[in-house]
Amino acid sequence: MSKLLRDLLDATEPTFSLSLKKLENLSNHHNVDNSLSAEIIEKAQAALRGLGLDPRDTTDRELYHALEGKVRDHNIHLASSLGTDDSAPVKDIVPHLVKAVEESEVPKQCWVLKKSVAKDLLRQMHPKKMMKSLGYRSIESMFKNENFSEIYAGLRFSEGADWLTVYNELFQKSVTPSDFERRQIEIVVMNHDKWADMAEGFVKKKLHNVTHTKELGVIIIVPMKQTHMKGLTLKTLPLLFHYINEIRLYSAYFKLKSTAPHFGKTITDTLIADVAPGAVIAGHNIHWRVIQRYLGRHKEHREAEAFEPHVQPEDLHWRKAEDSLFKLDNELKFWQDMDYVGRIADDGDPVAFNLFDVSFAFSNEETYAKRYFYHMRESLWNEIFIRYMGVETLREQILQQLDNDMIKPEKLV
Repeated sequence: MSKLLRDLLDATEPTFSLSLKKLENLSNHHNVDNSLSAEIIEKAQAALRGLGLDPRDTTDRELYHALEGKVRDHNIHLASSLGTDDSAPVKDIVPHLVKAVEESEVPKQCWVLKKSVAKDLLRQMHPKKMMKSLGYRSIESMFKNENFSEIYAGLRFSEGADWLTVYNELFQKSVTPSDFERRQIEIVVMNHDKWADMAEGFVKKKLHNVTHTKELGVIIIVPMKQTHMKGLTLKTLPLLFHYINEIRLYSAYFKLKSTAPHFGKTITDTLIADVAPGAVIAGHNIHWRVIQRYLGRHKEHREAEAFEPHVQPEDLHWRKAEDSLFKLDNELKFWQDMDYVGRIADDGDPVAFNLFDVSFAFSNEETYAKRYFYHMRESLWNEIFIRYMGVETLREQILQQLDNDMIKPEKLV
């Protein structure tokens, strides 16, 4: 059954099978791949029936277009439930999306860089291209008249790679744990007239207009030149919830590392290369994201207490971005727990049931041949490790590796 997992992941053999074997030996659990494969098949077939298709004779192309049709219908329904119209201009839809997220019950507390410290860093390294574009000769005048969250997020658009490299070196040498504080995640809609030109390259490259600054705890909706975007609601709203999760994920990781040496380097390396190592098991780096998702899913376990006093259990609360949508629109439950589900098509690539992959492809008007499945593959890798982590012996090894000085075996129940 692991053949299905291998094909969905396009994993290399014999490395993949050997890795699963190592995980089985370490955990003394031998049915994870079989049960997960069977579950994926069952969920895919149930989804096909939910789409009104026969699992036995539906072509892969028919499935792909049926999923796009479902996203189209859900875009219309969700936008209407939020008080807007999916065909309306971007500028009219976005405020409704932001309002829905801000009013949601999703936790939004994070431990991030103080804005006063970020300003001091920019006083040492003026973002001259940005200042020129916005019409300022004085950094203090720019601070006084502009939204600082926009300024800080705009650095990646305006200053270029060389400036950012030097800034990262300054950040690494300067920042300490005392420069961080606990506050609410902020969602900012950038001013269109001021930022659309600077951000144009970013939007074209990313194929969406949402980004975030992990260290400042800000989610940014970037202005676009185009006035309308197909399927904007289900492209943007899940991203907003996803970035809330991401900021809280790294916030908890930064708190975990706040007592370790070289704090500034840890933060910088994580922001640049997304290192965030949790542990190494069976030759695989287990990302902190996987560990946090495991702890968020299994709240009945007491492992979260091992991270105290620096990381509290509420810091580890995690919920899939898709799950946050279901409270806004019950019809979206079609996508529930489908993030790691796919079906191998005749061309060898998967047809993904992942909401991100389908909604992005729909909005970007991608063809069947260029369909997306990146998010499905990432979710499936995470799911594999999360399920093996459910075994006591492996879970203890992973938690011990996070920080031997802080997390000790005797603290684990």
